[in-house]
Amino acid sequence: MSSADLFRAACSRFTTGVAVLTTRAPDGAPHGLTANSFSSISLAPPLVMVAVAHDCTALEHFKSSGFYAVNILREEQIDLSVRFAELPEGRFTGVPWREGTTRAPVIEGVLAVLECKTIESVDLGDHRVLIGEVVEVEVGEGRPLVFFGSGYTRLE
Repeated sequence: MSSADLFRAACSRFTTGVAVLTTRAPDGAPHGLTANSFSSISLAPPLVMVAVAHDCTALEHFKSSGFYAVNILREEQIDLSVRFAELPEGRFTGVPWREGTTRAPVIEGVLAVLECKTIESVDLGDHRVLIGEVVEVEVGEGRPLVFFGSGYTRLE
């Protein structure tokens, strides 16, 4: 096993939640992608980080908009995770969403939403890390969509 494969295998042993990151293009078009590279950083002020691959077509919109939303998915929303990970176009087609306080698309019916103003971004390896100050929070009910061992699983 190569060192890259071993690294990937080790990281897959860390259980994560699944979120859809959303933002808007300058023309107002919504853009989003599935991510599990998300973490809280600070409570005061409330800060989070997300990482977006350099080869992601939506990265330019995240860089230019200055805002994003972290839409944390519920366990029954595997279809949204797959849609925003695999569809090259039309990811928002048929998905109920509204404009949030920051103008980022907020997906209806998710477990939680953190709307963020980007305060810093850093290129690290093959990703750009966006650090955001949380400016709006919504919390829903349900159980989280969980990713472990390179696949979806459920909390028992």
